[in-house]
Amino acid sequence: MRLIALSLAALLLLIQFPLWLGKGGWLRVWELDKQVAQVQKHNDELKERNSKLESEVQDLKTGTGAVEERARFELGMIKKDEIFVQILAPGSALQKTETASPNPQKENAAR
Repeated sequence: MRLIALSLAALLLLIQFPLWLGKGGWLRVWELDKQVAQVQKHNDELKERNSKLESEVQDLKTGTGAVEERARFELGMIKKDEIFVQILAPGSALQKTETASPNPQKENAAR
């Protein structure tokens, strides 16, 4: 009787082996589920990026507001009869060079 119980236990373990560790076992399914979740997350991020780009393209095609905004921020353009004011942080390089020699031609003429 003991021999039959041991052989049945061994057969049960042999049957369980492919279920847990085989090619289509639970561990492999778990790994694939993790990969699928990562790919879905990446796809969602790409879809969000694509929708932003699509809306920007639509704005550029239909309206002038987006074109004007790009011209202002990326190209530094201003409208006609518009005053451009730039405020520099204290101690910036541009401010130091302007205060050091306001008119270099006058300095050369004085020498």
